[in-house]
Amino acid sequence: MAIWKNEAEMFALMKEKLYTPVVGDILDGMGYYHQFLPQEIRPLREDMKLAGKAMTVLMIDVFGEQKKPFGLLTEALDQLEENEIYIATGGTKRCAYWGELLTATARTRGAVGAVLNGWHRDTPQVLSQNWPVFSTGCYAQDSSVRTQVVDFRCPIEVGQVTIHDGDLLFGDVDGVLAIPKEVAEEVLEKALEKAAGEKKVRKAIEGSMTATEAFRVFGIL
Repeated sequence: MAIWKNEAEMFALMKEKLYTPVVGDILDGMGYYHQFLPQEIRPLREDMKLAGKAMTVLMIDVFGEQKKPFGLLTEALDQLEENEIYIATGGTKRCAYWGELLTATARTRGAVGAVLNGWHRDTPQVLSQNWPVFSTGCYAQDSSVRTQVVDFRCPIEVGQVTIHDGDLLFGDVDGVLAIPKEVAEEVLEKALEKAAGEKKVRKAIEGSMTATEAFRVFGIL
């Protein structure tokens, strides 16, 4: 039985007690070997941490002025819900996929972060909102004549990871991973147990236990 009462408590517990390495280890142990997004997707600030449900967004390249600038971008933003994370991929990263006003919109709607398989811009203005954004870096090139959102709440692939709308996303300074929603509760319970166990192992090692003995006793390294 889960130790959290609702989603908000679950996500708060993840950010307080967990870190991506321990969750990744649990996923590996359950046979989910390809859940980390590409390493180049980084937080804008090292202390940023995010936990929430994926709201998936699919991008494509366009070339020049379009009949509908930005495609379905505003529609995707306007239906974001509490505890969701905007995650976008697609196209060849010719321009920024995120910026100041998108951050303000998502934050105001109760979303809890953005993950871009591409660039962001307006870095000072995004950072001033103290809201977690992860991207491949900053680049000021505008998107209106270079990319469009063509679909959202659809399956996407980011690197080797397939992400469905509603899967859990967890990110910190060590990276971002996706937790399939059908196994999320089991993964989190096991990760919380392992995180507590790692504290015991560290204490034992600092108390002069060898690594070999610690692994034999605790099964954690």
